[in-house]
Amino acid sequence: MTDSGIIDHRLTEPDAAPSGPPAFPIPDNVFAEKVVLVEHFTDRLFRFRITRPASFRFRSGEFVLIGLPNAERPVFRAYSVASPAWDEEIEFYSIKVPDGPLTEHLQKIKPGDTVLMRKKPTGTLVHDALVPGKRLYLLSTGTGVAPFASLIRDPETYEKFEEVILVQTCREVGELTYITHLVTDLVNDPLVGEMVEGRLKLFTTTTREPFERMGRITDLMIGGTFFEQTGLPHISPAKDRAMICGSMAMLKDTKAMLEGFGLIEGANNAPATFVIERAFVG
Repeated sequence: MTDSGIIDHRLTEPDAAPSGPPAFPIPDNVFAEKVVLVEHFTDRLFRFRITRPASFRFRSGEFVLIGLPNAERPVFRAYSVASPAWDEEIEFYSIKVPDGPLTEHLQKIKPGDTVLMRKKPTGTLVHDALVPGKRLYLLSTGTGVAPFASLIRDPETYEKFEEVILVQTCREVGELTYITHLVTDLVNDPLVGEMVEGRLKLFTTTTREPFERMGRITDLMIGGTFFEQTGLPHISPAKDRAMICGSMAMLKDTKAMLEGFGLIEGANNAPATFVIERAFVG
């Protein structure tokens, strides 16, 4: 563990030996892409990057179905794309589930391996699903931060909003590593570095392991602690917009909280003041 309390991550370099061609035929209507990087943050969380098909287009915040070519009829699961729409590669952030139909095998991938990706992206965590506002709240738990890792690296986010407040709640400190490092490094990004300075705020909390900020975001916001610690005004439907991605219990509680603040749930075909992604994996 580092002096900052964040667990050191372990990186698998892109030149690691590939494990050979897929043992099964590639299904129709999917891309078969190569893994270029795998990075493990804890014994439960990792990210990986794959090559991007030249024809693949998506909006930052959307998700796709991914799988592995390890069966005649491979298992596919929804994963938010963690990289922005302009990135030349595709990034995913995943939990490790020992007996998960997909993640049991996905957590063992290495650079050179093949990952399957269905061709049609979709999702509600996109700018088009929100009406204009001043501040954008991105509220997440666990790997639900993945679509927001995409959105905070997209220039459109800062063109549409004056302030962006990214919130992630996890059980343990090490689970905050991915987004903490990403936000810290973002000021050096050649595309959005100047945009994020002073406008992107990261608020992380834990619920089990001791940390400088502890508690569920719903409790901290409703009780007022969040606003006291950040200096932000209480959420107002006139100025604030929000996106939610996390566990089912978190979605339910956060939706109720935002509605209590006067916000209204929207969708791609009916933009409003907050949106929820219900296809979260994990």
